[in-house]
Amino acid sequence: VEIQVRKIYCVDRADPLPFPIEDAARSEAEIQSALERGEQLARVNQSTRLEHRHLELRTPANQAIILLKSNLFSEFLRKLDFCQICTPTLLGGTSEGGANVFRLEYFGKPACLAQSPQFHKQMAVSGDCQRVFIVGPVFRAEDSNTHRHLCEFTSLDVEMQIKDHYSEVMDIVDSLFVNMFDKINENYPQELEAIRKQFPFKPLKYRKKTLRLTFEQGIQMLKDAGVEVDPLGDLNTETERTLGKLVLENNSFDVFIRGEEISSGAQRVHRAALLESRAQECGLDVKAISTYINSFRHGTPLHGGFGVGLERVVMLFCALDNIRKTSLFPRDPRRLEP
Repeated sequence: VEIQVRKIYCVDRADPLPFPIEDAARSEAEIQSALERGEQLARVNQSTRLEHRHLELRTPANQAIILLKSNLFSEFLRKLDFCQICTPTLLGGTSEGGANVFRLEYFGKPACLAQSPQFHKQMAVSGDCQRVFIVGPVFRAEDSNTHRHLCEFTSLDVEMQIKDHYSEVMDIVDSLFVNMFDKINENYPQELEAIRKQFPFKPLKYRKKTLRLTFEQGIQMLKDAGVEVDPLGDLNTETERTLGKLVLENNSFDVFIRGEEISSGAQRVHRAALLESRAQECGLDVKAISTYINSFRHGTPLHGGFGVGLERVVMLFCALDNIRKTSLFPRDPRRLEP
């Protein structure tokens, strides 16, 4: 077939590019292979990529990553009678306590950005919304310049009434992730291949019925492997990875995705008096969260839920080395642009 061009219209003239798209799409393996042949190929560093993120997004791998961060989460939960709600990101008090909160002035009053939608999703359940979920931004003022932390990320949050036992929440977590991973593998083989071409990774192994360990069992596995760990404390990043490796060796499954935690959840306190006393014990300003506590004074069902960082899930599913590769425009302690 021959095509004759009779007219050409210029939509927009481009300035010289800071880097060719093919350079940004090149894998580390290609660069190393060229070096072995005595050739020098351009390498685009991460800082340059993020400064010109709109250009880097044009690479096949990035287009695929964006597509993976789609509505699979929402689609699955709606089938289970969950209702999607939208909650505020501006709060009059902190939602989780601690120092890792962004504070600001709100018409002469102190306010902050939500560390999570925890308060409002629980209040929705108290308002007889039996099953709710949220997909939205949350903010953490953590000065953590690591491969897996962001100051703003997309949180996938679920809250639901408990009929008989808190394991009902765990059942949702289990089926949700298995469904998400199945759908990604079934529906996006070309996109996964595009990512794998630039960032080679082994497919994630997971079971149809996720392995469950009690905290005590996990601690014992670490002790048996010679790892010193506080039986009453939280696991840090390194012990999480170690436990993930131990589980993989013993059960052919990563408890956390590739050895790193991606979700936390629990049954909630649903009695106002207990909430108030716990808030005081934790040093929270009870007045600042009084509307939240008061929402439990008129009868609230047993409920529980969990939260998931979307960027971290995609990062670990694709075995990427940095969470900034999965955020459209990442925000960390050193970056507030573009």
